[in-house]
Amino acid sequence: MADKIKTVEELRKEFGPLVNVNAVHRSKLSGMDKLALVVTNKIGTMGFFFILAIWAGVWIIWNTILPKPLRFDPFPAFVLLLFVTNIIEILLMPLIMVGQNIQGKHAEIRSEHDYETDKKAEREIETILLRLEKQEELILQILKRTEKPEFKKTEML
Repeated sequence: MADKIKTVEELRKEFGPLVNVNAVHRSKLSGMDKLALVVTNKIGTMGFFFILAIWAGVWIIWNTILPKPLRFDPFPAFVLLLFVTNIIEILLMPLIMVGQNIQGKHAEIRSEHDYETDKKAEREIETILLRLEKQEELILQILKRTEKPEFKKTEML
C-alpha cells in the first residue's frame, strides 16, 4: 500500500500492449513443426483409432475366411500384418513425441502469459483498491465537516 497510486497510462506502460501468444507461437513454427502437430492432432482421435481397427479387422477376416488362393498373409501368424503395423508404429511414435513436445512448449507459453495477465490484473485491482481507500477517506472528511458546523447561526446575521 506504500506504492503511489498509478494511473491507467502508467499501468499500460508498465505491462505493455496485449499480445496473442497463440498467434506468436504459430508464427514461429517451422513447416515440419506444423506437420508434426497436424499428425499428432489427427492420430490422437477416435476416428483414426476406428480406421486402424477396421483396417486390421478387414485384414484378419480377409486372410482367415476367404479361399486360400486369395489370402496373402496366412493365419495364424499374420507376419505381414505385424510387419506393417510395426513400421507404422516405429514411424509415428517419434513424430507424435515431437508434436507433443511442441504442444508442451505452447502450453508453457500460454501459462507464462496467464501468469503475466494475472500480475497485471493484481496491480490493477490494487490500484483500484488504493483509489477506493482514498475516496473513502475523502468522503469521511466531508461527512465530518457536514456533521460539525464550522460557524454559528449568529455569525450568519
